[in-house]
Amino acid sequence: MADFNGKITLAITGASGSLYALRLLECLVAANYQVYVLVSSAARVVLDTEVNVKLPANPDAATKFLTDKYQAKAEQITVFGKEQWFSPVASGSAAPKQMVVCPCSTGTLAAISQGMSDNLIERAADVVIKERGQLIMVPRETPFSTIHLANMHSLSQMGVTIMPAAPGFYHNPESINDLIDFMVGRMLDHIGIEQTIMPRWGYSS
Repeated sequence: MADFNGKITLAITGASGSLYALRLLECLVAANYQVYVLVSSAARVVLDTEVNVKLPANPDAATKFLTDKYQAKAEQITVFGKEQWFSPVASGSAAPKQMVVCPCSTGTLAAISQGMSDNLIERAADVVIKERGQLIMVPRETPFSTIHLANMHSLSQMGVTIMPAAPGFYHNPESINDLIDFMVGRMLDHIGIEQTIMPRWGYSS
């Protein structure tokens, strides 16, 4: 079995912004992290719509698809289905201590804030919160309603990092990829992975 620098859960939901998730996955693989990937049914539709990525619904087929796409090591990427309750992410004794929900739909935001755990994404997030791990959520919606803001406030009080998909422009982006890297770079900073894809404020690129 290959040695990895860390282990993390990446949940992809049906909000717009699937490019953020794919770029983050690419960077996690490059950083030699083992990644457990959870993908909602709506996220597969968005992936097809936004970037023409047709991710198979079958977890094993999706694992092979992403492993081939990012030339990952054996067992570096594992995709779990929404009701695979015996997967490591569903248990506090086995789940990674770090998880990113990117992009995060407001429906997923609401469910996690209330501890619903009706699918594996919600359960995995619930596990990270209860185990006092690191959960980063990347909501993509505008404008935010009072309900959305209340849910984010509630999660923030629990120690969850709320990181809206709101890239900055001070690095003079020249492409959509530059905007994507701005957000992904911030995520990597918070995860604790060294990154050079985004120049830092006050430093030369």
